Amino acid sequence: MKKTHKIIAIDQSTSATKAMLFTEQLEMVKRINKPHQQYYPKPGWVEHDAEEIYNNVIAGVQELLMDQPTDGTVEYSLAITNQRETVVVWNKNTGKPIAHAVVWQCLRGEEFCNQLKAEGYGEMVQEKSGLLIDPYFAGSGAKWLIDNVEGAREEAEKGNLLMGTIDCWLVWKLTEGKSHATDVTNASRTLLMNIHTLQWDEELLKLFTIPASMMPQILPCDSIYGTTTFEGTLPEPIEIAGVLGDSHGALAGQMCFEEGLGKATYGTGSSVMVNIGEQFSKAPQGLVTSMAFSALGHNFYAFEGNIHCTGATLKWLQEQLKLIESPAEVEAQARSVEDNGGVYFVPAFAGLGAPWWNSEARAAILGMSLATTRAHVLRAALESIAYQVNDLIKAMTEQAGVSLKEIRVDGGPTKNAFLMQLQADCLGVSVNCSDVEEASALGAVVMNGLARGVWTSFDEVAALRRSRWTRTPQANPEVIAKWVAGWKAAVQKVIGK
Repeated sequence: MKKTHKIIAIDQSTSATKAMLFTEQLEMVKRINKPHQQYYPKPGWVEHDAEEIYNNVIAGVQELLMDQPTDGTVEYSLAITNQRETVVVWNKNTGKPIAHAVVWQCLRGEEFCNQLKAEGYGEMVQEKSGLLIDPYFAGSGAKWLIDNVEGAREEAEKGNLLMGTIDCWLVWKLTEGKSHATDVTNASRTLLMNIHTLQWDEELLKLFTIPASMMPQILPCDSIYGTTTFEGTLPEPIEIAGVLGDSHGALAGQMCFEEGLGKATYGTGSSVMVNIGEQFSKAPQGLVTSMAFSALGHNFYAFEGNIHCTGATLKWLQEQLKLIESPAEVEAQARSVEDNGGVYFVPAFAGLGAPWWNSEARAAILGMSLATTRAHVLRAALESIAYQVNDLIKAMTEQAGVSLKEIRVDGGPTKNAFLMQLQADCLGVSVNCSDVEEASALGAVVMNGLARGVWTSFDEVAALRRSRWTRTPQANPEVIAKWVAGWKAAVQKVIGK
């Protein structure tokens, strides 16, 4: 009789470690949450204790398996997805980090990044890595630790130090130092991997003064990374199979396995990633090219961009202007008027992100007349979310010559049917809402199954996808084109062009 197999998925995020249990039918059966401390030693600096994170993984898995059979009647394996760009440097002999991990939000690498840009390295770095020089990515954080922790440079040059993103640190610890490996998506967020060869780049390592001896092996997402017992929690070792960064996990969890499929996560801001196929393409101004994922012998690239204010706009209307008591009210107000009455809301509260990239811009409501009502302003605020996502996705797909097939969405604002219909109308493709809350973890589980041969094709996995609803374009394209043109004119006024 074939044994039941369950997949333990670790989603190690910026604020907490989630340990989850999935079936091979991609159903989540249990979840445990373990928050970890945030450290802010100086303004603009953010750190995590990598040992605390590892201990939380062990404790989370122990709690997860407390009511599960561990006597061999059920088989297990482990999949990992993680906060990207956060970097750990540790001593391979003692197994101890040389300092706290430098988190992706940390700005301590800013001075060095500015120096590289001033010296004219921007184009070379983007050509090789797909990324913009920025302290957000892991390279400058690792360099800072090697240069500033006492004795670290000397130890690094002797070959005693290792570095890696959080996935790599966890794999090394879980395998008791037997496996120093990372996956291609996490590697693509370091500024140190050549996005064309999918290997560490000698010139980039030299630029960041990081010895090659510190670097992990780069593997496809659907690889076996080693085995673990979780410090003796399980009587026999289980395979660590399937690793990828969290945004890439969400793309795979949304089953965006082909060119032209993308995902948008709507939250305070919005994160958008579109699979652009197996050929590298330089990202439009202000966006980056990353590895989407690497599986079944295929390497997919993605464009990625973030919008500062989407759900935050509705929160502002509620908390600051007191125009609504909850964001749920906005939909009924938006439907109560025929159109926006010529009113456009450009939510540049913190400047405009991709694809406009204007940090000086500030929020504005334009086009009001004496006939403008509260409903028009609320509708304009809601519309701004769809227009911003539309701008970003069009910039991505038109640049790469990719034909957009469908956008798969998740996050709180997806409950707003008016917004989602407008999104489909603007994009001219269907918008599909996934039935999964934990898209990143699901993506890791998908890679786990591919690594272990549970599924042998993307189509087989995609057949397991469940969705709540699909919205298809309904509106007159000419009307939509007029609205979008009005939005673009409003943005141009705000950015002073």
